[in-house]
Amino acid sequence: MTALGPARPFLLPLAPVYRLGLAVREMRLRAGLERVRRLQWPVVSVGSLSAGGAGKTPLTITLARALKRRGVDVDVLSRGYGRAGRAAARVDRDGRAKEFGDEPLVIAREAGVRVYVAADRYEAGRLAERSSADLPFGLHLLDDGFQHRQLARDVDILLLSWRDRRDRLLPAGSLREPLRAARRADVMAIPADEAELEAELRDWGWGGAIWRVRRRMQIPNVDGPVIAFCGIARPEQFFAGLEAAGLGLAARIAFRDHHGYAARDLERLTASARAAQTAILLTTEKDRVRLGKLVEEFPNDLAVKAAQLAVEIENEEAAIDWLTNTLGPKMDPARSHLHENLLAVKHPNGNEAQGGE
Repeated sequence: MTALGPARPFLLPLAPVYRLGLAVREMRLRAGLERVRRLQWPVVSVGSLSAGGAGKTPLTITLARALKRRGVDVDVLSRGYGRAGRAAARVDRDGRAKEFGDEPLVIAREAGVRVYVAADRYEAGRLAERSSADLPFGLHLLDDGFQHRQLARDVDILLLSWRDRRDRLLPAGSLREPLRAARRADVMAIPADEAELEAELRDWGWGGAIWRVRRRMQIPNVDGPVIAFCGIARPEQFFAGLEAAGLGLAARIAFRDHHGYAARDLERLTASARAAQTAILLTTEKDRVRLGKLVEEFPNDLAVKAAQLAVEIENEEAAIDWLTNTLGPKMDPARSHLHENLLAVKHPNGNEAQGGE
């Protein structure tokens, strides 16, 4: 592997200004000048240092499903990036991206749990707890929450990759925080095929839990070449994943992250399909959600299909055991019918927390 350079080297002179802003915020947090509020139920944050493309939402879905199978009443709190309003709301699975944001809609549809959105995630959590007052137990998953430190959390899960270790701070690179911020995490979730990163973390002095995760793209059956398009942070990952699965890409069209689709985009995509003589347009699940009813405006002879990104945790049962055991003492046994079951999962030597070491 070769070291990755900054994505926008011409913006390197601005990086110290961004770093100074981070330092000022850190000082304010340490001095108690920024309010940090705690919800009644435990909060598990899933986040990353990079600005996008780390797989936070798929990992949140995986965790929500796994906890739900354990009988945990779990919900998800999200900012709802790109939505029209700021007030707290519960996501309607049949709603639109403009109402709730694309990622919350994907989570609600794929994970099958309650999802709440608000610019202030504390308000989303308060709405969730008021709406679920009849439940004996609850747990919040905070999607993309590593930098949202105004909300107290009980466990921080940080997705980290080899690319992050070689990246630069915004705006020259993609990192929202310097690498030392990773020490705030309780769990490092790293790509299963990056053994050298795990060794680096241990050499760095990381003694906490490491989960190995695998990204898997679920691609619908298609015949012949396709027009691939997306509006995500790292479109090259999507295109490379399709090609690795053996698909022929007649064209690759990348829009900006969280792109809001309009009629002119449909015209461009339709023209590309006609020029390539293909009847299939392939995109991501998030883009499919953002297209909404616009999909119905494509010509009848063009099919728009979506590939889903899934994240699998190696030794998932051990990882969830570690998580529930860690959260057990933070739950009120008078309110939780699951408390004794969660505390019964014990790993005295902590080996299972490493996700299969």
